[in-house]
Amino acid sequence: MKIIADANIPFACECFSSLGDVTAVPAGEITADAALNADILLVRSVTKVNEELLKKSGVKFVGSATSGFEHVDIEFLQSSHVGFAYAPGSNANSVAEYVIAAMLAVAKKYKFNLVDKSIGIIGAGRIGTRVADKTGAVGMKVLLNDPPLQRKTNDPKYLPLDRLYDCDFISMHTPLTYEGVDKTFHLADKAFFDKLKAGAFFINTARGSVADTEALKNAIRSGKLAGTVLDVWENEPNIDNELLLKAELSTPHIAGYSLDGKVAGLIMLYQAACKYFGVKPEHTTDDFLAAPDIAEIIIDPESGPEQNIIHNTVQQIYAVNRDDFNTREILIVPPEQRAKWFNNLRAEYPARREFQNTRIVFKQPKENLAAKLKGIGFKVQDG
Repeated sequence: MKIIADANIPFACECFSSLGDVTAVPAGEITADAALNADILLVRSVTKVNEELLKKSGVKFVGSATSGFEHVDIEFLQSSHVGFAYAPGSNANSVAEYVIAAMLAVAKKYKFNLVDKSIGIIGAGRIGTRVADKTGAVGMKVLLNDPPLQRKTNDPKYLPLDRLYDCDFISMHTPLTYEGVDKTFHLADKAFFDKLKAGAFFINTARGSVADTEALKNAIRSGKLAGTVLDVWENEPNIDNELLLKAELSTPHIAGYSLDGKVAGLIMLYQAACKYFGVKPEHTTDDFLAAPDIAEIIIDPESGPEQNIIHNTVQQIYAVNRDDFNTREILIVPPEQRAKWFNNLRAEYPARREFQNTRIVFKQPKENLAAKLKGIGFKVQDG
């Protein structure tokens, strides 16, 4: 079989070579002509998979290394009898770690303790649930909003949206939908921001268009929001420069870009393709994940306030401020080069490992601190 893979899907060639001849192609070169003779097509969200791309091809299976599939015309694939798989949940832990790292960074800057704060999580799927677990582990009050899940389960923990407006943090984790009772396009609009408590922090790692850019900028300008953490933007890669400048933390849609998450997504696609073609899989995630650079961190629990220790520990694994700094360099790039710069930040993103790969060793026992570090994902040595 002939396989065309986005060149920015790590280890795609090594993994899928057991199924056929793999050619890695830059995303911008995945065209109808490139797909013409392919049997399998592996893409990311930057490639629109539709009739225009595939109508001339013999593609039998499409795999998207993404947690969503807004860029894929599912009806066309089904009508054309083309198999499809994506990677829901593969990046959930990565996004949740990004959120907790960002919140710790914000808390340090503004000198407050997260244990005294509340967070409203809009969208309680795979990612939102992970965010709830991690923020709850550090002692925050967690409120959830997810109308589809509320209707499905009738669970009272899923609250009406207006119950979240008094939270100190609001974090968006919904899919992007344009119609229906649960439409999320511009869910965070002027009316939404007007209802939030003054001094709240707004986090969006879902999709850029879940928030209305103009309404968000006005909420920042007016001082209604104390700060924003933005990983996703309307009109990517042509992002709003004023919003980039005004955001507390700005990153280029990389919250889910941990190496662990990428490899997990790759294996999900590989296993789905093997099943589709009736081939026994030869690879697992262990084949592509090397030992982490930081396998162990030794902590003196008396070295400072508990939250500072957690922040400093997280920073050793993931320094979100570094991604913010690199993203802001877009502002000094000539306007005609900014979209390319944004895409390059994503394409050339360095390997980032998740907390689970690092063991915490305490110089002396500190159960509460150990529980919090374990709760956000680290391995903690017993005793």
